Amino acid sequence: MDVKLIVTYDPAHIESSRERVENLMKEVKSKPKFLKSKYSGIFLIDVPKPKEVVKKLKAICKKNQELFGKTYRYIPVEKWVKSEISDMQKAIKSLVPKIKADEKWKMDLEKRYYDKYDFKELIIKLTDVVDRKKIDLKKPEKIIKVEIIGKNAGISLLEPDELLVVS
Repeated sequence: MDVKLIVTYDPAHIESSRERVENLMKEVKSKPKFLKSKYSGIFLIDVPKPKEVVKKLKAICKKNQELFGKTYRYIPVEKWVKSEISDMQKAIKSLVPKIKADEKWKMDLEKRYYDKYDFKELIIKLTDVVDRKKIDLKKPEKIIKVEIIGKNAGISLLEPDELLVVS
């Protein structure tokens, strides 16, 4: 998949949400390519430098949250794998060296259209491959982001300012 950015939105407002995303992307001088999404409430977007885009959007959001309308989360994706435990573990394990031994981290997991495992079981299995000891759920320096959408999982290692949750 060429999806570099996942944007969640209120499915009852698809047109206005898409317009909001397009306007925000113009604002940060980025050219998004909306890819076909069979999932309600999720835009799948190919965009250059998604982490930088999200940092800029986060700055805009701090000034004027209204611009985001019914869009909720902006999540950069580094790699896509099948949503099988072993595939996700392998992808996560490949990101671990980018977390310094003394850095605080957490895993942020979302699952949609997926019911093979419950949330707790997934967290346990996926954090098993992370050998960093400093877990901090409130103020992590690194976030292992796992977005399971059906048969696929988008996985990223993010700094807190590279993930936008419009609250």
